[in-house]
Amino acid sequence: MAHYLEVHPVDPQPRSIGQAVAALNDGGLVAYPTDSGYALGATMGNHDAVRRIREIRRHDARHHYTLVCADFAQMGQLVKLDNSAFRAIKAATPGPYTFILPATAEVPRRLAHPRKKTVGVRIPDHRVVAALLRGLGEPLLSSTLILPGDTEPLTDGRTVKDILDRAVDVVLDDGRAGVPEPTTVVDWSGGFPDVVREGAGDPERFR
Repeated sequence: MAHYLEVHPVDPQPRSIGQAVAALNDGGLVAYPTDSGYALGATMGNHDAVRRIREIRRHDARHHYTLVCADFAQMGQLVKLDNSAFRAIKAATPGPYTFILPATAEVPRRLAHPRKKTVGVRIPDHRVVAALLRGLGEPLLSSTLILPGDTEPLTDGRTVKDILDRAVDVVLDDGRAGVPEPTTVVDWSGGFPDVVREGAGDPERFR
């Protein structure tokens, strides 16, 4: 059964965050709230996490996983950015955007797109995620928690616990259950921005 941890949305309790970080460092899979609904998270070195996420979401090998970063400096270690991408993405983060960019050698090969060698990166504007990343000290391998057959992510922690009680190790619940809206996805791997999914972030700034 998943360990259910309630956290304050603005000032998350260090003890609860510490328990989630410990689970991640022990190879666990955590369901956690973001600024655009729930996501599944694990450490980048967790070889089993991709399989578990794939079983929950039922996607194929072409799926783009997201590396959730604490700040822009951390993001810059994972992806290759030209000057135009650097300026535009830095101005839009933190926020509800996911950017697809060429991966650097810092990204494990299994996490990059098998053909394009790209990876999704984002910096959420969310206090709980920020605390989790500070405690972990590294980017978080992540995938939006959209269940098979659904088009929107889950947003309620209790619902996540009920549905995925035996599929994840920890559920973090910040008590918020807003309108589900995934991130806006911008593919910048071709050297220019291409909005491939409109979501919570304003897509017009990348057109």
